[in-house]
Amino acid sequence: MILKIMKPLCLAILLVIAPFTHAETTLVAVASNFTKPMTEITAEFEKATGHNAKLSFGSSGKFVSQLENGAPFEIFLAADEKAPLKLEQAGLAVMNSRFTYALGKLVLWSNTENYVDSQGEILSKGNFQHISLADPKLAPYGAAALEALQNKNLLDKLQPLFVLGENISQTHQFISTGNVELGFVALSQVSENGKFTSGSGWIVPQTLYSPIKQDAVLLTLGAGNPAAKALLEYLKSAPALAIIKKYGYDLPNDYVDPR
Repeated sequence: MILKIMKPLCLAILLVIAPFTHAETTLVAVASNFTKPMTEITAEFEKATGHNAKLSFGSSGKFVSQLENGAPFEIFLAADEKAPLKLEQAGLAVMNSRFTYALGKLVLWSNTENYVDSQGEILSKGNFQHISLADPKLAPYGAAALEALQNKNLLDKLQPLFVLGENISQTHQFISTGNVELGFVALSQVSENGKFTSGSGWIVPQTLYSPIKQDAVLLTLGAGNPAAKALLEYLKSAPALAIIKKYGYDLPNDYVDPR
């Protein structure tokens, strides 16, 4: 009798643990703007698959440099489409593995309530001493901020006030600590479910800067790792897309270029 009960019980246990017996770990380079959503996505991915993902956050430009010098990452989630393409062309990424996982939005933000108006008029009328943005040479969101200011004919006036962050996380830190009155960051850093989590901001119209198409790519080091392939597939799943949208990104299939 005991044996009859134990056999189905053992089978049930094996079925539960079977998907996790070959769990692997993958190393992922992630653009700083995607810190919050990727942290959430990874937690859900690990629960769903049993695989693990170790995340490193930084500027897309610096990651490209590190990868060219042998950094051991297996997946790259960039803040643009140029960096993954460059790695693919250099033979450091798997051909035809690139895809756009999110479309970013730029926001002018201050940690002070009611400081930035909803039309961004503070840029031309404000009396601030500093304005922060990520280094345009390294960070696509910094390049987008530069383009937006140029299109508003404010670049020459405001450039002397620039405080450059190494990446978008450092830029956010400058503003959130009050060392800089306001600056350009990713909407995902300061909003959730369509509302600012603190301070005040102006969502920069997407007509003022080129689309920020954020591409993911499987790197050659991850080609044989099932965890790397599984994570890239999970990024396209409904749970992952819901998290991406929650932080204010557009999804590739929903996007229409406003210009």
